[in-house]
Amino acid sequence: MRAAIYKQYGPPEVAQLMEVEIPVAKDNEVLVKVMASTVNRTDSGFRSAEYFISRFWTGLLKPTYPILGCEFAGVIAGIGKDVTLFKIGDRIFGYNDKRMGGHAEYLCISETDAIASIPAALNFEEAAPITEGAHYALNQIRASKIQKGQQVMVYGATGAIGSAAVQLLKYMGVEVTAVCNTKNVGLIKSLGADTVIDYQTQDFTQTTKKFDFILDAVGKSSFGICKKLLVDKGCYISTELGKNAENIWYALFTPLLGGKKVLFPIPTMTKADALYLKEMIEKGGFKPVIDRTYKLEQIQDAYRYVESGQKTGNVIIKIAD
Repeated sequence: MRAAIYKQYGPPEVAQLMEVEIPVAKDNEVLVKVMASTVNRTDSGFRSAEYFISRFWTGLLKPTYPILGCEFAGVIAGIGKDVTLFKIGDRIFGYNDKRMGGHAEYLCISETDAIASIPAALNFEEAAPITEGAHYALNQIRASKIQKGQQVMVYGATGAIGSAAVQLLKYMGVEVTAVCNTKNVGLIKSLGADTVIDYQTQDFTQTTKKFDFILDAVGKSSFGICKKLLVDKGCYISTELGKNAENIWYALFTPLLGGKKVLFPIPTMTKADALYLKEMIEKGGFKPVIDRTYKLEQIQDAYRYVESGQKTGNVIIKIAD
């Protein structure tokens, strides 16, 4: 099978298209013929190892699993003898940031991992980006304990995480103020945001609103900047560590002070989460935003675009027709 292999950490060029053996499903696993995947911030971070701490998950000196691609959509091509939840021919989507494997024509994954059947209305390229941005958003929303009718600001609403967060929060009945660039104001309004601030023409910190929760979905703001926008017991969550890993330190002591605080939840993705996101799509509460589609042999170009900081929503990798 064809796969994008990386044998060392580094820039997009370390991902090379190669021929490797098709994996064999274990007794509790399914073999998935991958039809589409994505390139996202998680893949880019693991590949570059820009944050050294990521190597504790992917391999200290070199990658433990040489095929990236955390999320995928495809068809079950084989099943282990103990599999009961799926059958050959089922269309599924899923997420795996432990062994990855989505940037290849086949992968194996346990039937109890974060996989679910694809909603009938979606094709493979629409189903591939269901999980990555949305599961980060979901974890952060849950950690905030935000309630219906409360006020939330989503800073960086155009990325995979931000665009998912806007939709999931609106489905919960939360009042959403989204911050984005000029060209995407219309898009973010269409996702349900109650107020949209164009950061290219407005200073978002000058809003008169106060927020119960501020989500920095791109990691380009800070608690210091956003603190004045929070209500007395409001919380700030960023998707990045912050300058000198400040968000980790803030998360350790600000909750102890009883006022405005920083949280830094460690994201997880379970089968229950995959089923929840499937339900949200079927109810019309969520649909992943798609920017561009590349072929597997264009994987390096896809990485470069993702790392340019210009993408809106998700970047798709088309593996097969």
